[in-house]
Amino acid sequence: MPMTIAELTDAINRFVTDKGWYAPDSIFPQTPRNIAISVAVEAAELLEHFQFRDEPRDREALAGELADVANYLFQLAYLLDIDLEQAILTKLAENYGRTWEG
Repeated sequence: MPMTIAELTDAINRFVTDKGWYAPDSIFPQTPRNIAISVAVEAAELLEHFQFRDEPRDREALAGELADVANYLFQLAYLLDIDLEQAILTKLAENYGRTWEG
């Protein structure tokens, strides 16, 4: 059954809480800075699947990397109290009014 961004964020937060990573003494502090770094690291890992080729080597592994990026992205929006759904809709509306030079 499909989930909303809010429901996915809740599921991610349950996982992080269950692992103890939101605890003040966690060895993996879930600060906005650390999560932003994790978004970038996971996004970079997407590139490995396309290195020297136009198609991904392993679509299942690529899906896992995409999920990692989304998990961290949703968590970062949560930590910074950003309504990601609204931010996406606002950005789409802005982009409709933009032009790009080719």
